Amino acid sequence: MKIALLAPPRIQMLDLVGPTDVFAEAARQLGKPRTYRIAVIGVRPGPIKGTSGLRVETDDCIETFDAHIDTLLIAGSPAIGDITDNLRVLHWVRRQAGKARRVGSVCSGAFVLAAAGLLAGRRATTHWNSSAALARQYPNIQVDADSIFIRDGNLYTSAGITAGMDLALALVEEDHGRDLALSVAREMVMYLKRPGGQSQFSAQLAAQSAERNAIRDIQHYIIEHLATDLSVPLLARHMGMSERNFARVFKADAGLTPAEFVERARIDGARQLLDSADVSLKRLANQVGYANVDGFRRAFVRRLGISPNEYRKIHAPQKNAR
Repeated sequence: MKIALLAPPRIQMLDLVGPTDVFAEAARQLGKPRTYRIAVIGVRPGPIKGTSGLRVETDDCIETFDAHIDTLLIAGSPAIGDITDNLRVLHWVRRQAGKARRVGSVCSGAFVLAAAGLLAGRRATTHWNSSAALARQYPNIQVDADSIFIRDGNLYTSAGITAGMDLALALVEEDHGRDLALSVAREMVMYLKRPGGQSQFSAQLAAQSAERNAIRDIQHYIIEHLATDLSVPLLARHMGMSERNFARVFKADAGLTPAEFVERARIDGARQLLDSADVSLKRLANQVGYANVDGFRRAFVRRLGISPNEYRKIHAPQKNAR
């Protein structure tokens, strides 16, 4: 499978080398080095220099590269705007996309797909810090600012930087199965198969930002005990504090009330279960601490704007017909 990665000027190197290393490790484990053949394509001839100062030699440039490819990926750059109005680039992307089996982007690479007209009427994501600009510039795209990566038909978009590796793992799973994808993730010491629908703003990430160790500890306790009673009175007793003081300190450190954090953690947990297993909503609700499906559904819609069943349809694992 020939994979072409368009590398824009001032590229963030992890957008490029992260996915390519995932594909290379998958090929190594299969014992077939040419399973994935990578071509790094520049906007112009010669090496490209990344934001870190590192340089990468390209295999070709858009002026001369016209080989058949299986997968086209557009890497991101803080200077992505330099090429989104470049008609040569957009014409090349449209032409290659018309021939490729699948097309995707890492981080702000989504702006190139959007400028080429490939995301019109589609769901897409990008780095959380660029999602508002993507939605504003291209109102015909349904921008999801929260997901790690999104598949809509044969178009794939992923969130910021390291999410490109999650997307590459998902493509490996489509091509060669879940066992290989998990094995690659383990070898690369990655989060094992981070689902596309997982939030860019997870409760786990929020739990690392509290200033006080005690608040971080209670946040991790919440994440690890979703199915239990996580009311303010119980959490306050766990901390050895009055309810009023606990609520005040928690909000000051975490930027959320205890109830808001508990809901975020429970919905994050539900999203992972919806991504990874076909469990009933009743059982799933119980596993993340909701007494009934109605309460769970209301919280899910309040947080994400769609129902659990709608979420499952969108993020259910898909296989390409081969």
